[in-house]
Amino acid sequence: MTFSDGQIRPATADDIDALYEICLKTADAGKDASDLYADPHYPGTRFSVPYARYAPDFAFVLEIAGKVVGYVVATPDTVAFEQLLAMEWWPLQQKRFAGRQPVKPLDSKILDAFRQPETASAALTTPYPAHLHINILPEGQRGGWGKKLVEHELVALKKAGVKGVYVGISLQNEPVTHFYQQLGFQPLFRSNAIYMGQELK
Repeated sequence: MTFSDGQIRPATADDIDALYEICLKTADAGKDASDLYADPHYPGTRFSVPYARYAPDFAFVLEIAGKVVGYVVATPDTVAFEQLLAMEWWPLQQKRFAGRQPVKPLDSKILDAFRQPETASAALTTPYPAHLHINILPEGQRGGWGKKLVEHELVALKKAGVKGVYVGISLQNEPVTHFYQQLGFQPLFRSNAIYMGQELK
């Protein structure tokens, strides 16, 4: 596999399985979390697939040599997005996973999120209304594709008139904050995650 033939393109319905797989295989602070979830769809149901479905203009995949190996997804309006998911997405998932009990180490946290979805604080969404998620499989983690994916997303958000975007980073994945700082994100605060934001002009 070479990196010269890589491309970033809009995500399509045909990419849903790849979004699930990539999210699972990077869900342990960037490492493979296949042994940490009883259902391989758990992480993607929360962190990738709903963006492709409900914010398709801001869902992009990285394809190298014909294989989707990464993605970046975002919503330009976190508050509106959360409200939409509360009406349409989470009720579907609550039915889909009704009766599920935790089996693997991270099941409980994800099942709780399906049943009682978290909402972002106004401290984040007022100055930074958009947020994004990015994940890349190991075979795509060279060639500067992470930077290219985020920059591609920032261009799309700017074109949509978004004034700011934030990202939440796992406390176990703190070294990645340097990557975001190089892209213009600034540290905001810590709570259940490390939050960084960037004004878009």
